[in-house]
Amino acid sequence: MCRNIRTLFNFDPAATDEELRASAIQFVRKLSGFQKPSQANEAVFWQAVDEVQATARNLVDNLVTQAPKKNREEEAKKAKERSAARFAKS
Repeated sequence: MCRNIRTLFNFDPAATDEELRASAIQFVRKLSGFQKPSQANEAVFWQAVDEVQATARNLVDNLVTQAPKKNREEEAKKAKERSAARFAKS
């Protein structure tokens, strides 16, 4: 699926509108197959991005969990460590 879409729920600080917008754009690009829509499709493309962003914001803001909030820096460090281990030459 979309490798650039990251988990945005349960972080401290919370997901920003810019992060949600970037994820919405990636999602609509994946669904439509367009990196950049033609003029004929531009309006509906950006409308879809707006709707996906609004839905994502609603989802992220209303999900509940008992898990403690994750720290962005710690999660990024873990991801780098996983990547290094995965691609390490034996």
